[in-house]
Order: sequence, then structure tokens, then C-alpha cells
Amino acid sequence: MGTIIFGGNIYTLQEEGHKVEAIYFENSTILDYGEKSLLEKKYQDSIRNRINLHGDTLLPGFVDSHMHLIGHGEKLLRLDLSTCSSKEEALQKVADFSKDIQEGNWIIGDGWNENLWKEKQPLNKKEIDEKIPNHPVLLNRICKHAIAVNSKALQISEVDEKTPVPFGGLIERDEKGEITGIFKDQAQELVKDHLPTATDEYVESALKEGIKDAYRLGLTGAHTEDLHYYHGYKGTFCAFKKVIEEEGFLFRAHLLVHHEVFSEMVHAGGKYLNGGDWVEFGAMKIFADGAFGGRTAFLSKPYHDDPTTNGVCIFTQEQLNELVQAARKKEMPVAVHAIGDAAFDMVLNALEKHPLQGFGRDRLIHATMLREDLLQRVKELPVILDIQPCFVTSDFPWVIDRLGKESMKYCYAWNTLLKEGLHCAGGSDAPIESANPLLGIQAAVTRTNTFDLSKKGYMMEEALSVYEAVCLYTKGSAYAICREDERGMIKKGYAADFTVIDQNIFEINTKEIETIKATKTIIGGHIVYDGSVMYSN
Repeated sequence: MGTIIFGGNIYTLQEEGHKVEAIYFENSTILDYGEKSLLEKKYQDSIRNRINLHGDTLLPGFVDSHMHLIGHGEKLLRLDLSTCSSKEEALQKVADFSKDIQEGNWIIGDGWNENLWKEKQPLNKKEIDEKIPNHPVLLNRICKHAIAVNSKALQISEVDEKTPVPFGGLIERDEKGEITGIFKDQAQELVKDHLPTATDEYVESALKEGIKDAYRLGLTGAHTEDLHYYHGYKGTFCAFKKVIEEEGFLFRAHLLVHHEVFSEMVHAGGKYLNGGDWVEFGAMKIFADGAFGGRTAFLSKPYHDDPTTNGVCIFTQEQLNELVQAARKKEMPVAVHAIGDAAFDMVLNALEKHPLQGFGRDRLIHATMLREDLLQRVKELPVILDIQPCFVTSDFPWVIDRLGKESMKYCYAWNTLLKEGLHCAGGSDAPIESANPLLGIQAAVTRTNTFDLSKKGYMMEEALSVYEAVCLYTKGSAYAICREDERGMIKKGYAADFTVIDQNIFEINTKEIETIKATKTIIGGHIVYDGSVMYSN
């Protein structure tokens, strides 16, 4: 028995502007599309359900190609500092939050960003101590590549000035050589390893919150990296299986596998794209460097605004090569975080030394800063570039001074990547950025933000068309995981995953795309969100 959808703007994305009057699907698969009257006549004995769009616009389901789904749910559950406009506001928010927490228990917050503050200085240990003296405090920077902690946290972690700095990490010190409370990249683990272990209930609750918010935003799936965190590989994987498959919070979860738990996944019988329609394994996830915000992205030249550093490489070239080789031995692709051009160079070296032999596609996550020589090399490899358009709205204009104008030509160069024939997918990196795909689409098209007083946009030669931007979150995400023959478009035999929005994204003023709301989210033929109503199956 089937369902017919009609009464709105139905874009197939088979080509730009291609529309149909209606879609007919059975169970979780599109069987046909075309004129409504012809479909009704052809399937008159099978149609049992009718969905009238009432003028709304339907697209193939949006899929976020890079996020942390449990982390996104966590952000909705705990202290969020991302909207704080000053250091004092952030500290006071933490202090107010601490009043309801039993003395001695950890306080964890997310999202502070000193680039949004007038003083442009990160939080430090002494300031946190003054406001919150009786709790251990750990505050994640917006990029998740740096934390600010207080003295209580250092005491519990047994970290002091004599503690060795791990390779791939930084511990900031003041002019007297004392720890400031800022730990970057691998050094974060010196403190994070002492956090209380997350319970099953907590992880499942965060995952449910993340999925429900994804429904609200019109997301039908995500490529998510969570398995190394919380309570380890087994517990986190079981949470995905339980919440999505057993409890019916339907969502297409493609799980990237952090290199630290890769062998555990293999030992448990996991393989690339193995798992079923809802929860499947993806590539081995590796971090090659940090981020621009904390100056830990690995650059080939020193930072323009701090010539004492060119960032952090998480691994040596030999170590990175060995990780890629380990994935190849199991015929697995890799997904590597690389923001700086030197990190990107190292990743290409590893991929060229150990090319993918089996099924799948490697992906380079972020690809934020390239060079002409790197662009030519990556074109020779079977890879997908996993880009985050919202980084433009978050990083400009401060990133220009951080990197230097002379280094910006191939930065955030989304249009160049597409014009060079490279395949790109669109993600948010939530909870680092908003998980709303419509914000990502607008960012890719307008490349502006509230700091852009001229409203002309940043590096507009790299702007995408609305169609190109929408394709990042549909066809691009499907291609990234070798599902381009079954997802990402409205075609016969493709998945009945649809995002319905209240305005025509191809006709609205591009600076108003952010005002669009999802009115329905349909996954595998099931309506999981209808206005303000959530459903589980």
C-alpha cells in the first residue's frame, strides 16, 4: 500500500529547476513520480495515504555530512556559552549555573568564543576560580580544540607546571611560566580523562534530543562522529542501535569510527557501510590538526597575527601514514580532519602512499585552507571534500588577520572546488555550529554575517548558487558514502526521505533563506516531524 505526495513545489534535484507534480512511494522507496492525475490512475488500487503539501516546497531529505549528533544533543541539555558577547557575561553565566550544582561536582560548558568579545582574550584559570571556586570547571571553546579549566579541575587531574605536554597538544602558560588554564588539542585529554564516565541513560537522552532537533530542522540523516567519546565504543554504538532501531527514533546515522576505537569496531565484526538502513559504519576518522580559532590548525607558514606559531600537527607524517595503512588493511576509507594547508599536505602524502583499494571514498573534512599545488594533487585522488559553509559566517572577518590576506586565495574556496570538478558534501560540524542546514545553505550563497557592515559578502567569487548549495546537503552527502544511486534525489528506486519547507528556497531572497522553516520531515516513508509535532515509530 502506498502514499502520494502532491500540492506543492517538488524539486527532484536531478537537474537544476526540475520539478514534478507528485510522488508515489510504497514503504520506504519511491516507485514513481510525475503528473498527479496519471499517478492516481496508475496506482488507484494501491494509494492509501495522501499528503497535500498545501503550497510548501519538497526536496530530497537534507543530510548533514559532518556533525557530532550526541554532542549536538548535549548542547541542548547543558550550559551553552555560544551566545555570550563578553568574557564577563560568560563567567557570570557559569557562576549562575553553578548555584544549582552540588558543591564538588563538575561543571561543563560549551561554546565560548573570545573572537566575539571586545577584549579578544580567552577565559583563564584565575578568572574562573574567582567566580566558581568550589567546583571543578571545564569549558569547551566553540571549536572543541581548546578548553578553559580552573584550579579545582587541575587538582583532580593532577596537572601542574611539571606535567609533560603531549605531542599534538599545547598547554598555555603566562609570562611567569604558570599554567593559564587553556589546554589545546591533545593536551585537553590531560583533564578530560578525569571527567565522570557518562551513563547509558545520559548518552541515550542526548542522542534523542539531537535526533528530535534534527527532525525539527528537516534533517533526515547525518554522518556523525561520536563513538570514541562518552562511555566508549560499545556503549555509544549500542545507544545508536537502541534509540534508532529499537525505540523508533528513525534517522539515517552514518557513523565515522575514530581511529582510537577502530580496532574495537573491527573486532566486533564491523565493516564499511555494514549495519543496515538506519545505523551503519563509515570511514576511520582521524584528526590531522586543530582549528584557526585557537591557532592550532597546522599551517605551512606562521600565523599572521602570531608569528611565534604555525599551529599543531596531531601526528607525525609517519604516524599518519600508519593510521591510513591500518584502515587500508581492512579495506576501509578514511575521513581526515584537515583545516590548515600543512595538515592537508600531510593527509595527501598519506593517501598517495596508501591509496584506497577497496570500496568507498576517502573524505577530507573541512578543507578550509588549500594552495594551488594541493588543489591539483587532490584532483588526482578518489576523495570527497566535506565542507562546512557556516564557517564563513563564524570566522570572518577575524580570520583574515589571523592568516594574512596573502594566504586567503584558496581559503573557504567552495566555488573553486566545485569548478575544479571536485565532489563536495555539506555539513555543520554541530555542535560547533548550528545544525540548521538552511543556515549552511545561506552561508554558502551570501557569505556574509552581522560583522559585514557593507553586506557585500566575503570573497564573493567563492559563493555558490542556491542549487549548488542545496546539492551539498543532498546529492553531495549521498555521494560521500557511495549512496548516490539510492539517496539524494527524487528518482525511481530512491529512498523516500523528504524535507518539506514553508517557502520556495529557489525563489526567496537569498538573505532570507534563514527564515525558512521545515514543516515536515519524512524518513523512509514515515512522517517523523509535522509542524511542531514529533513522531517516533
